[in-house]
Amino acid sequence: MSDMELFIDGILVYYNVFIKERRRENAMKRKTITFLKLALCGMMTSFAVTGCGSSADTGKTEIEIVQYKPEAANYFATVEEEFNATHDDIHLTISSPNDAMTILRTRFIREDYPDIIGIGGDINYSYFVDADILSDVSDYPGLQNIKQAYIDIDEALEFVPKDGTFAVPYVANAAGVLYNRDMFQEHGWEIPETWEELNALCDAIQAEGILPFYFGFKDTWTCLAPWNAMAVDLSPSDTTKQVNRGQTTFSAEYRELSERYLSLLQYGPKDPFAYNYNDACTAFARGESAMYPIGSYAVPQILSVNPDLNVDSFVMPASDTKDGNTLNSGIDLQFCVTADCPNKEAAYEVLDFLLADENLQKYIDAQNAVPCKEGAFKLAPMLDGMSEYIAAGNMTDYQDHYYPSEMAVDAQLQTFLLNKDVDAFLTKFDTDWLRYNRDIIRMVQEYEKEHGSTGAQ
Repeated sequence: MSDMELFIDGILVYYNVFIKERRRENAMKRKTITFLKLALCGMMTSFAVTGCGSSADTGKTEIEIVQYKPEAANYFATVEEEFNATHDDIHLTISSPNDAMTILRTRFIREDYPDIIGIGGDINYSYFVDADILSDVSDYPGLQNIKQAYIDIDEALEFVPKDGTFAVPYVANAAGVLYNRDMFQEHGWEIPETWEELNALCDAIQAEGILPFYFGFKDTWTCLAPWNAMAVDLSPSDTTKQVNRGQTTFSAEYRELSERYLSLLQYGPKDPFAYNYNDACTAFARGESAMYPIGSYAVPQILSVNPDLNVDSFVMPASDTKDGNTLNSGIDLQFCVTADCPNKEAAYEVLDFLLADENLQKYIDAQNAVPCKEGAFKLAPMLDGMSEYIAAGNMTDYQDHYYPSEMAVDAQLQTFLLNKDVDAFLTKFDTDWLRYNRDIIRMVQEYEKEHGSTGAQ
């Protein structure tokens, strides 16, 4: 293991301890956790982490953002420059490091908080809310313009209900099936709207001597893409929370999902595990398959291989009826004001700038994103087939946003697809869930005893 890998592992260990400490001592959340600082001190001698407040006093209110999407670094550099050029009383600094989550965890342990963090709507957000790291932004006027579906997604990510709103959703992504529009038009293939129609389409494509799907399952994370896109149709959106409350099991809720996912392999390459994400993007870009079950985030990579490809997308039709389908969409980037931010009013002014229609449209254009804000935004053409669901707000979050990273569900899915043993996969899923979510399950059950079952967690 390299020094950097050891460093990161150490940070994660201490961060988990930190979260538990914050949960026990929420009333004393700003108290220094001395043993963590001492442990980190030796580790940090070789690794410098830039803290806020390091610039010279200019008389301006300093606002610092650390955001986790390095691929958007150029956009945020422009935002920083334009904001500072138009504001005399606030100076904005935006960092877009490659290892933002590790840096944030480290800084949280050191109680060195940025004013605003830009993160995704996933389990890290759940941890931060639970640890009282984030400020309630219910009084931020800009929330009135955010689509309710994304506000609901954030609320659903809370382990137990908490009063307040702790994030301002910015942009989302969408996952389903990318398809070669020209190829579909040439062969007269129709977009499927049910599971039966999808299988019939795949049979028709194979009959033409064309590969229906490319996958890319050599990279374990790609195994999550079809899984998530099918799960929103075939299992309750709050499956993980029902399991935490002891109301069901994954063996019960994920069986049909697992069986249908496994059946997709017959429509892919003979060895779907021989190709990684880049291989699959390249093959699809070159017309070697008609479809690719992946998120909209893959389109830039695909077009870098073939800029002329006419690519569109449709919602994964895993349900037996069209009405049973929903768009798999989660919050790709949202902004949270930290609880220790001393200048909340200035932070809100920065959020106003980020959410200005012209700035948000620039981000949408650069990242092929879906806006979380209401408005007449122009979306990328590869989202045309999903526009009906986006406009209607018919969308459901990724199931894996509720999975702890320690459980390595992506690797479990890859093993399942290799072994093709549904029972073994589901049994392990149930067992590992209890192992890696002990504290959360205990917290949920204690909440249920005190407040009664809400039935909507």
